[in-house]
Amino acid sequence: MHILFISNEYPLWASGGKGSFIQTIARGMVAAGHSCTVLGIGDERKELQLEDKGVQIIRLPKPYLPKAKYIENFWRIRRKIKEINSVNPIQIVETSELDCAYLNRETTYKKVIRLHGGHHFFATSENRDINPIKGKREKRSFKNADAFIAVSNFVKSHTSTYLDYNGKPVEIIKNPIDLNTFKPQSDITIDENNITFVGTICEKKGVRQLLKAFKILENKYPDLCLNLYGRDWYYKDGSSYTDEMKLQVENSNIIFHGEIPFTDIPKVYAKATLCVFPSLMETQGLVAPEAMAMGKTVVFSQTGPGKETIKHGINGFLCDPYKPEDIAQKIVEALHHTEKERIQNSAIAFAQKEFSLNQQLKRNIEFYKHIMEG
Repeated sequence: MHILFISNEYPLWASGGKGSFIQTIARGMVAAGHSCTVLGIGDERKELQLEDKGVQIIRLPKPYLPKAKYIENFWRIRRKIKEINSVNPIQIVETSELDCAYLNRETTYKKVIRLHGGHHFFATSENRDINPIKGKREKRSFKNADAFIAVSNFVKSHTSTYLDYNGKPVEIIKNPIDLNTFKPQSDITIDENNITFVGTICEKKGVRQLLKAFKILENKYPDLCLNLYGRDWYYKDGSSYTDEMKLQVENSNIIFHGEIPFTDIPKVYAKATLCVFPSLMETQGLVAPEAMAMGKTVVFSQTGPGKETIKHGINGFLCDPYKPEDIAQKIVEALHHTEKERIQNSAIAFAQKEFSLNQQLKRNIEFYKHIMEG
C-alpha cells in the first residue's frame, strides 16, 4: 500500500504535533512493508526532497504570490500528486481538515481526513469568527473526503456540530506513540523541583493561566522551577506571545527554553517531577500520553478529551484550565499525593494499552483497507 500524507509539518522540517504524529505513523507503515510519502509546501524557492527511515519527504517551493498562495499551492500539489501517482500508484491520501480541498472529488485513490482540529473546531472553541475563505475551504474539503479518522471521541462529536460528515465512515483511532522512545528512563536523575510544560507557547495551550498558577505557588514553594519548552506563537502584527508572557513574569524560576528537537523531548520529561498541560482546548494531544508513557505524574486539562486520557487520582490529575487557582491546587495535590508510584504505574499501563504504535498502526491499516474496498 502507498500512503501519501499532505502536511507542511514534519520534524525534519517544521515542528508540531501533526508532524510528529505523521513521522511516527509513517515510519511504522514503512517498517510494516508499506510505502509512505509526505508532501507539503516548503519555505524555499526550490523543491527539496529527503528520506527519513524509508519515508519519502517532498517540500514544494513556497508560493511566489502570497495573496494567491492557496491557488498556487492548489495546482502545485495536484501536479505533484499526479506525478507521484504515475510512478508509484497511491492508494490513500491523508490530509488535515482543510487540505482535502486541494484534491478532486473523484480520484483513483481514497481520501482520508484525520481530525486533529480544524478551522471551525478551534475558531468556535476560542470564540473567534469563522474566516469565510477558510470556512468555505473546509466544507469543500469535507465533501471531497471519502472517510474520516478522529483522534478522540471529543473531536469527532465537537466537529460534527459545525461540519457534515456526509454519511461517510468516521473511525476513532488515537494518535500512536513510539513506546521505544517514550519509556521510563531510570538512568536520568529526576529534579524534585522541576515542573515541565511542553507545547506551543500560546493562549490555547493555557500558558497564561499556568504562569498565574505558578505565581500563586511561588511564596509557599520558592524552590519550584517551571520549565517551558516549545515554539513561539505570533500575533498578526508579528509580535511574540512568548515575549508578552516574559513581561508578566518576575519569578526567575520560570524559564522559557524555546523550541527543542523532537528527539530531546524524552530527556526533558525524564528530568521532571511533574508535567503540566492545562490546554484550554485539545483534540487529543500527544504530550500528556507521552509523559504518561514515561511514568510521569501528569496534570492535564479537564476540558475536551481530558477525561478520555486521565482518570483523576487514578493515572493522573485533571484541572480546570480557566482557573489558575485550580491548576495550582492540582499541582500541589500531585506533588504531595501519597500514592504517586501507583498513579505513575497506572499512567504507563494506560499509555501502553491505548497509544501503542503497533496497535494503532494495525487499526489504521485495517481502516484504510476497509475504505479501499468500498
